[in-house]
Amino acid sequence: MQGLDFSVVTPYLGLLWMGVWWTIVLTVTSSILSFFSGILFAVAVLYAPAVIAYPVRFFMWLFMGTPLLLQLFLIYFGLVQIGIDIPALGAGIIGLGLHFAVYNADILRAGITAVDPGQSEGARSIGFGRWQTLRYVVIPQAVRNTAPPIGNNMIALLKESSLVSVIGIAELVHAAQLAISETFRPFEFYITAAALYYILNLVLEAGLRQVEKKVEVSR
Repeated sequence: MQGLDFSVVTPYLGLLWMGVWWTIVLTVTSSILSFFSGILFAVAVLYAPAVIAYPVRFFMWLFMGTPLLLQLFLIYFGLVQIGIDIPALGAGIIGLGLHFAVYNADILRAGITAVDPGQSEGARSIGFGRWQTLRYVVIPQAVRNTAPPIGNNMIALLKESSLVSVIGIAELVHAAQLAISETFRPFEFYITAAALYYILNLVLEAGLRQVEKKVEVSR
């Protein structure tokens, strides 16, 4: 019976660090997309005409009710059949971003409706229009109030980024799988990948805590 031998990991550290880099790229870009798309979806559901609001509601319902893995397959393998060829990295970013955008939208929608109506009335009284009130008064307060759950979604996104390995993106899990295919030592590489994910998670949590502290100070 073979014992554990983590020395086999050393020659593949460069490959694993490249996987960490692409995991960070995926997480950051997808988080940005999910945040701003979430704001747009929330505003559309609450304030857009029915011809826009109902399709957005349907889109959110569809993405909440289907697995992320299936969504990635449809974006990467499905869209090409109708002439839309998206590179793997773009498909991964879009899939992750939209999947978490609908959850951010649900959180932000609740945050927007929770803002004191007096804030909007005060903004309108000094000459702000409806969209100016949303942009400068309501949405910033909603974002501040919902920062912790949105941060939790970012942490979940980091973990779920491992699923994009199925469409060939060389993130951390994909890098570990490449190393395993050459060494036939799955346990050592999966444990190493898990440790690296844990470190990334700790760094992200520390960053989010700093953001939340600044948000609390700015209230």
